[in-house]
Amino acid sequence: MRKMRLMLLGLVWITLCLPASAADKDPNLVLIKARQGDMEIRSMYATPLFMMARGKMDYDAEKAQTLANNLLALTKVDMGMAWAPGTGNDKYPKVSDALPDIWSTYPAIAKKGKDYSDAVNALTKVAGNGLDGLRSGVGDLGKSCKSCHDEFRQKE
Repeated sequence: MRKMRLMLLGLVWITLCLPASAADKDPNLVLIKARQGDMEIRSMYATPLFMMARGKMDYDAEKAQTLANNLLALTKVDMGMAWAPGTGNDKYPKVSDALPDIWSTYPAIAKKGKDYSDAVNALTKVAGNGLDGLRSGVGDLGKSCKSCHDEFRQKE
């Protein structure tokens, strides 16, 4: 519970650190930055898991479990308001990588979110049970991230 509060405080801090003048001029910038912050935090926890699974970082059962649990805690944070219509790259091309299809294909994007949550839930059951367990769970996590990014994120 303490870690969840710290993560929530981190998300709030990221949002509050936006320049006030930008938020005053366009409140959508706050939403875009909040969801980008959310993705950065997810990446901070997922990247070491991927590195352990690929052998680019020593496997640490306790750390792997903590990282997976942190990802799970983030799935409990309702970020829906940060995905307001009109905050995609069609309106904010230099700020957002979110494709406008996110808002026109709602059932498809909701399924992507569910697939991600399911992958994180499964990962928490195996992450701390050895490298083979981590590898079995992290593959589905990576697939769920890639699937959403392939369809709903502007290519770099």
